[in-house]
Amino acid sequence: MGENAWHWSDAWIFVALVIANGAGRHRRAASTRRPEGVRLADMLSTADHLNHAIPERPAVETAVRRLVGTGLISVSDGWFRLTPDGERLWRTRPSAGLATAVDTVQGVLGRRYTPGDADWTLTEEEHAAAVQEYLVGSIPAPRRSPQSRPGRG
Repeated sequence: MGENAWHWSDAWIFVALVIANGAGRHRRAASTRRPEGVRLADMLSTADHLNHAIPERPAVETAVRRLVGTGLISVSDGWFRLTPDGERLWRTRPSAGLATAVDTVQGVLGRRYTPGDADWTLTEEEHAAAVQEYLVGSIPAPRRSPQSRPGRG
C-alpha cells in the first residue's frame, strides 16, 4: 500500500479516538462529551479493546500525522480531539456496527480524503509512558476483606 493510501491502523487510531472521546456512544452530541479531548493512554486503551493489541509507536505517530494533516483530529498539550470534519466523518459513515467500524472508516477515508502529513512526533518515552499508564490503570486494585479495612476492628 502506497504512502497516499490510508492504512488500517490510521482508521483504528481514528475510531479509538472517537470512542475514547465518547463521540461514538449513542451518537452523542458534541456538547455531552469531554470538551478537553482524551489523552494518549485513553486512546491506546480503547485501541486495545477494539483490536486486542496496543498500537506501536510508529503506527500511532503515522496515523496522528495523517489525521491531523487532513484536519480530522487535533492535538494540543497532549489532548487529542475530533475536529468538526472528524465529527462529520464519524456521523455520516455507513453504520454497520462496532465490529466493522474500523474497516468502514478506512473505506470512507479512502473515498473522501487524502492522507495529510502534519508535523507531529511521538517519542519512544512518551509512548512507553502512555502504555504504562494504561496498563497500571487497568490492573484492578486488590480486594480487601471488610475486617482489614481501617476503622474496623
